[in-house]
Amino acid sequence: MEAIIIIPIISVLSVLVVILGFIVYNLLRKVEKSEDILLGYLDYLDKIDVVIKLSHEKLKQLDIKGSFRSDDEVGFFFEGIKQIQKVLDNFQIQQIKIK
Repeated sequence: MEAIIIIPIISVLSVLVVILGFIVYNLLRKVEKSEDILLGYLDYLDKIDVVIKLSHEKLKQLDIKGSFRSDDEVGFFFEGIKQIQKVLDNFQIQQIKIK
């Protein structure tokens, strides 16, 4: 009589283990895909960070002489670029260590 009770319990538990294993496997695939996408975004942001730093240095080199401080259209445009660069300078990437 005990064997009759144990067999259905083992069957139910076996089905439950298979279902839970399938769920875990699918979740693992989704997490790995999300990590790959995140790594791509971090690489892209690192490249943007380098461009921002280079443009900041180049802008500082151009403005050393102060020749763009005039009131004409070029000076106005240059001041706009400097304001944009100030906003971009506040954009810093924090390095995230991925195990």
